[in-house]
Amino acid sequence: MTTDWAELLMTDHQTTEKVLAAVSNALGAKDGPSTRMIATFLEYMEGYIDSCHNKKEEDHLFPMIESRGVPRHGGPLAVMLAEHTQSRELAARLAPLCKSYAQGDRSSLAELKDTFEQYAELLKNHYWKENDILYPMARRVMSAQDAAKVVEGILATEAALGPNTRAKYYEMAKTIEFLGGVEDLSAGLPKNVLAAMLNTLPIELSFVDENDIVRYFSHENHAKLFPRTRGVVGMAVQNCHPHKSVHLVNSILADFKAGKRDVAEFWIDLGGKKVHIRYWPVRDTDGKYLGCLETVQDVTAIQALQGQRRLLDDE
Repeated sequence: MTTDWAELLMTDHQTTEKVLAAVSNALGAKDGPSTRMIATFLEYMEGYIDSCHNKKEEDHLFPMIESRGVPRHGGPLAVMLAEHTQSRELAARLAPLCKSYAQGDRSSLAELKDTFEQYAELLKNHYWKENDILYPMARRVMSAQDAAKVVEGILATEAALGPNTRAKYYEMAKTIEFLGGVEDLSAGLPKNVLAAMLNTLPIELSFVDENDIVRYFSHENHAKLFPRTRGVVGMAVQNCHPHKSVHLVNSILADFKAGKRDVAEFWIDLGGKKVHIRYWPVRDTDGKYLGCLETVQDVTAIQALQGQRRLLDDE
């Protein structure tokens, strides 16, 4: 389990954003959401978003950074506190609408949808501000000891609500996602756009499925560090490596399948370039092994970087 306070809180954000997307999808569907979904969302909203997540920030993170010089009145912290209040006000309006719908009364569906969208929009903007503005500010003013105390407080808040609080509500979030039909963001991209994105990356990609069969490689029509043609697609990956290295390939794949390894990496000198080669196990949201992704990158220029060049610096 992570011991980084920002990662804990941002994972909360990510989880809730998926919940919001699922409910929004369902509210926009012709038949509307199921009563089970709205009842589950209500429990998640009341039991986790405010009573747990916001409390972790208000009781531990916010007081800590205030004690380190971030003003409570005026500036980002004041905005975050004000938006917590706004979210509670919207949640108070939303709760009875959810309860009524969950009991089978669809007469207020339009009002439910409108109020929910206001609530979701507020939270999404709020999380963005925290992730990109407040949390980096907090990192700058907090010591390692301060960060550790915030983590202790986060865990204490969760424990006070019962055993396995986070796991319980994250599982609830998965149920809402399933009922709302939320897919990975890439599922909404046209295939040609997704292919163009993968081919634009400064990294060559290859994918081997769960049966060790090559299924994909990127940059087909571009110059590549390791040239390959469509003939490799459909081949066993073992046949794409020198015989002397096949035992290493099999060992890495066996570790990936067994969940014993999260990455395997190598770097070599090739034609005056430093090439970084990494292998990654690809798993679905339930942890099932789907295959292995190979990434190949020329890191020569990256190794030579010195000093800083910020986004707004002149070209």
